[in-house]
Amino acid sequence: MKKFINDPENLTSELLEGLALANKDIIHLEDGNLVVNNKLKDADRVTIVTLGGTGHEPAISGFVGEGMVDISVAGNVFAAPGPQACIEAIKMADKGHGVLFVVLNHAGDMLTGNLTMKQVKKLGLNVIKVVTQEDIANAPRSNADDRRGLVGCVPLYKIAGAAAAAGKSLEEVAAVAQKFADNMATIAVAAKGATHPATDMVIAQIEEGKMEIGMGQHGEGGGGLTEMKTADETAAIMIDALLRDLDIKKGEKLLVIVNGVGATTLMEQLIVFRKCCHYLAEKGIEVVANIVGEVLTVQEMAGFQLFIARMDDELLKYWKAPCDTPYYKN
Repeated sequence: MKKFINDPENLTSELLEGLALANKDIIHLEDGNLVVNNKLKDADRVTIVTLGGTGHEPAISGFVGEGMVDISVAGNVFAAPGPQACIEAIKMADKGHGVLFVVLNHAGDMLTGNLTMKQVKKLGLNVIKVVTQEDIANAPRSNADDRRGLVGCVPLYKIAGAAAAAGKSLEEVAAVAQKFADNMATIAVAAKGATHPATDMVIAQIEEGKMEIGMGQHGEGGGGLTEMKTADETAAIMIDALLRDLDIKKGEKLLVIVNGVGATTLMEQLIVFRKCCHYLAEKGIEVVANIVGEVLTVQEMAGFQLFIARMDDELLKYWKAPCDTPYYKN
């Protein structure tokens, strides 16, 4: 492993300090590894809190700011934070209109999220939890509670943040977020695994000349190894799987994200996106919004996550609404 780091024990604190210093007009740090929207103090609306391990930059803390997340509770690398930090974040975030609490479906995050919800209810706080669980590789839609949360949390932050900024109630913001969550799907492909930056341990091994469609965020098993394929072949396989999962029909509109996970070049991502656009157009499906780039990474893993979401006029309006965060702006 070759990484420009210092003491591995200080990885999280140092990267968060760097993030805050690089974006001091938008965010600041509070005790407990809380990344906070500078304008939270003046928020007269529903606010949004999320949690997750570091090591996936720019996600999740890079999307704190106006129009998206108000507080991100950061854990150590690939590890969930404890519930006490989340409770403090929710108390800090609550401006009298309630808090939307977004949790990715991973064991540690869910444990912390559930413990947090128990405590905030005892405190009488108005909080609704929404879980992102859009990885189609490890469970069918009929058993969606077992699906992992991948890059879909980030566009959900955008949609929910815009609904909150529009003055919607907590119940309305949660309903919009849940509608979006129910209409999104992601599948990942990996060609090379990553190492854990604190331990130097390899978190996934893929033999030369092979790739795995369906690998999880931290090297969890997917659909099995297959021969390395071209960008067009890989994109077509993945798009077909996503369309089947959401039962997308001719005439529908999609948000498409090609998310590079660390070691895949922008050149490769753009070639994949090109194929997605052509392939969907052939099926009479319109791409009305997109992101191509690194949104949620896994250190130096090579591959990408392909995300789609069914869009309607309401969701597209929220997608196009203004936002100002370190790594996404409208």
